[in-house]
Amino acid sequence: MGLFDFASDIGRKLFGNEDEAAAKITEHLEANNPGIEGLSVDYQDGVVTVSGEATDSEAVEKAILMAGNVEGVKEVINNTSVPIVEEIKVEYYVIQSGDTLSKLAKKYYGDAMAYNRIFEANREVIQDPDLIFVGQKIRIPLD
Repeated sequence: MGLFDFASDIGRKLFGNEDEAAAKITEHLEANNPGIEGLSVDYQDGVVTVSGEATDSEAVEKAILMAGNVEGVKEVINNTSVPIVEEIKVEYYVIQSGDTLSKLAKKYYGDAMAYNRIFEANREVIQDPDLIFVGQKIRIPLD
């Protein structure tokens, strides 16, 4: 599963039918806009296309993760003004049963108390560090 591919049967439930999907996902992204001006979202058959003027590639990554972690989304297409480039070394991780941010911090950083670093890198996707769900895709900053 790459950055742009998601498990469509899990995630935050935002819409009941495809007719309202684009509007609901747009509203979700705008509520915690990671840095995309003129945001536009299209939804068709489980595929979301995100467009707009992005401030940097991190903003694009966050928007893609926010849209992709919505139930009913299986893929996100980046049509923003900024392509994804590795500015900050990150690993994309799919939450497994039994995971906590502390366990992930211990695994990646050797310090369970460094969980806040993962939380801060995913604030737009994770609203509460104690509430993550199986199948959710997040960013793990590595540098």
